[in-house]
Amino acid sequence: MKYYLVAGEASGDLHGANLMKELKLIDREAEFRFFGGDLMQAQGGILVKHYAEMAYMGVVEVVMNIRTIAKNMAACKKDISNWQPDVVILIDFPGFNLKIAEFAKNNGLLTCFYISPKVWAWNQKRVLKIKRVVDHLFCILPFEVDFYKSWGMEVDYVGNPLLDAIAAFTPDQTFLPKYKLEEKPMVALLPGSRKQEIVRLLPVMLSVVDKLPAYQFVVAGAPSFDAAYYDQFFSVTKLPIIFNATYDLLVNAQAAIVASGTATLETALFDVPQVVVYKASPLFIGLARIFVKLNYISLVNLIMDKLVVKELIQEDCDTIHISAELDRLLKDQTYRSAMLANYDELDLKMGEPGASAKTAGLIVKYVNNSSSIK
Repeated sequence: MKYYLVAGEASGDLHGANLMKELKLIDREAEFRFFGGDLMQAQGGILVKHYAEMAYMGVVEVVMNIRTIAKNMAACKKDISNWQPDVVILIDFPGFNLKIAEFAKNNGLLTCFYISPKVWAWNQKRVLKIKRVVDHLFCILPFEVDFYKSWGMEVDYVGNPLLDAIAAFTPDQTFLPKYKLEEKPMVALLPGSRKQEIVRLLPVMLSVVDKLPAYQFVVAGAPSFDAAYYDQFFSVTKLPIIFNATYDLLVNAQAAIVASGTATLETALFDVPQVVVYKASPLFIGLARIFVKLNYISLVNLIMDKLVVKELIQEDCDTIHISAELDRLLKDQTYRSAMLANYDELDLKMGEPGASAKTAGLIVKYVNNSSSIK
């Protein structure tokens, strides 16, 4: 069968790659075309466009790049139309992917959406559009099932694909010498995978380094950038930058400063105490404070429905607040132990690995059912 996948960010590339791997186990004749990244490309098929050319964060950035976004969307629609896949699989990235879903649905193609759009956060009436343009929705957060049911929509809960990636991971025992890292306590800096995140968050992360000289700080580099890109952020001392080895970095870290997003959940699943940070344009933050109906921004706190990890947003995302929280994470054993105990509860809520395999099996079943009806 022919599978067309669309992922627009690094996390989508990871989940898309794991899904492709499982689809190949079920369907030996699987063919792939996709918008994605290096991890998906490693699974075979044709990479039509890399996500590095697609990811924009915030209202201002989207407006400034509206022509590029429209061009990417038109190219995606044309490529889907020309290839005529058996199913279109949209992975997260809702601003782009819901429009692609609508196009695919209107052209008689089966549409599957993997990783639900976060409509429970704001503008919940978007569920009505999802019901109209998505044939099958696969959710990865437990509370999403009841949310969609309240809108009269049945969805498939498949578990979380991060558990698959972590279960498949084997720590590199040569990690420290391979990257010439020191034998002293390590703090991981995860500033995100998109340019706008890195520009806003990495400088303030670096500003705390001198506050804790007993610790080694290491930056997790985004795969869509190279080491030279990060040089602009180092004024005096250049920190080690690790690419494609974030899990090894977390295994060795005593604590982490993490950009809000998927990485906060990954960090928790590796039992690394963390402080979550986030900055965006004032306009975006202003709109979010009006329309977003959530008590938290990090996945850890959202899933647990309580404050487990500290969130430093916008004006609180500064040297003083971050260094104070990091110092507490590293030196206050009671505070640290309480966070780790909450992580244990999080593990129970997340369940077992298998999301990618379950989703792949459901997609193949739905494609076969659709084919038999036709």
